[in-house]
Amino acid sequence: MAETKEQRIARQVYEQVGGMGNVDSVIHCMTRVRMDIKDNAKVNLAGLKKIDGVMGVVEDDTLQVVVGPGTVNKVANQMVEMAGVRLGDKIPAGKSTTPVSGRSEAEKKANANKAELKKKNNTPFKRVLKDIANIFVPLIPAFVGAGIIGGIASIFGNMLIAEQISGANWENSIVVLNIIKNGLFLYLNVYVGINAAKVFGATEGLGGVVAGIIYLPGMNVEAPLTNIFTGAPMVAGQGGIIGVILAVYLLSVVEKNLRKVIPDSIDIIVTPTISLLAIGLVTIFLIMPIAGAVSTSLVGAITWVLNVGGAFAGFVLGALFLPMVMFGLHQILTPIHIEMIASQGMTLLLPILAMAGAGQVGASIALWVKCRKNKQLTNMIKGSLPVGILGIGEPLIYAVTLPLGRPFITACIGGGIGGAVIGLFGGIGATAIGPSGVALIPLIANGQWWGYVVGLLAAYAGGFAATYFFGVPKSAMEPTELVTYDEEEEFASESIVG
Repeated sequence: MAETKEQRIARQVYEQVGGMGNVDSVIHCMTRVRMDIKDNAKVNLAGLKKIDGVMGVVEDDTLQVVVGPGTVNKVANQMVEMAGVRLGDKIPAGKSTTPVSGRSEAEKKANANKAELKKKNNTPFKRVLKDIANIFVPLIPAFVGAGIIGGIASIFGNMLIAEQISGANWENSIVVLNIIKNGLFLYLNVYVGINAAKVFGATEGLGGVVAGIIYLPGMNVEAPLTNIFTGAPMVAGQGGIIGVILAVYLLSVVEKNLRKVIPDSIDIIVTPTISLLAIGLVTIFLIMPIAGAVSTSLVGAITWVLNVGGAFAGFVLGALFLPMVMFGLHQILTPIHIEMIASQGMTLLLPILAMAGAGQVGASIALWVKCRKNKQLTNMIKGSLPVGILGIGEPLIYAVTLPLGRPFITACIGGGIGGAVIGLFGGIGATAIGPSGVALIPLIANGQWWGYVVGLLAAYAGGFAATYFFGVPKSAMEPTELVTYDEEEEFASESIVG
């Protein structure tokens, strides 16, 4: 049977990272295959970038290979299938490896120096970002699907209120759609708790139970427990996602230490019982009040900044979000979005930050117009632009604007212009996270979708104008033929975006 495109990419990725035996585990997000690498000195970054189908490579705590939406699921699954494991599982030592050839001693030394520098930069803050990413990345497809279904239900609900539609069938349809949506959002704490337990090394089932405690199941609402700090009645869900992550982290610490001292013969009974009792009490009486206060303060501060800062705050946030994505810092915003949705019914941050991707779209269209003779670049834009319009901007970042330099900066300016428009309008929020770009329109709350669309158009126009007049390098306008790839040979020529 002929090798598929995804099988070829998976095989070649393994070849360029030092073989399967040099990969500890494989997961993926919406556009990137993420690998934990054992020895970074064995990775051939130049070879990775030359693989037909690879749009870019990001070096972080994990090695991230950008292959685009849709393709990423297939490539990652091919890689774990080759290793005989599941996504996220450790690849057993001793798996066959394919040595990387064709590198000079200077290149090997440079890679070794990079690996040493990366090891020094493995700071606690970066490890926190990595943990947050690993907790929430597996939930992204659920956020996207449930969010869009909830958005459709919201649209139908608004039409029902406006009497544009009527009848029991429509009402029942809205109820059914909301039931599907709430399958995620009503029990989100539990899903996060299970993922957090996996990341922190605790028992996943116990992580789910600890997260479920935050719902205060079984509490008598007529005689509720009280906050030990304020004396106010406790509320189910207080502390939210931030509380869940903290509680499960403490669970992992307690569970690991108990297993060191509890005899194996009674471990299955004693360890989970003591762990749940201890962390359950801490969660109810300490974590929920403290995390609840932190969450409320954080959401309040962000809302205040957006209300007071208006267009200026919108410009700054819209312009800076792409660099945050590039460095992986955007992951830390996910719990904040969720807390804002839980407390206010919507996140005011997401529509502003989504403008960053729209700036990329405008910048890429400008490059397409001015660089028509560069077939390599325009072909890359044609492949990345549709998903960019739908809100997945990483292919445009890593395959188009970032490698060229100036277009990345002008795209950020476009994102800032769109963010300023959203900030100027004020009150434009999204009811769920996951989608961006055009796909976010159904999720805009309170019928404010028109303001979001105006912001998108402003970001498109701003990114286009800034790039067209100031952001196109002369080298990008030079004629370049398409790079051809022979499955048995290397690239015939060097890619402009390599």
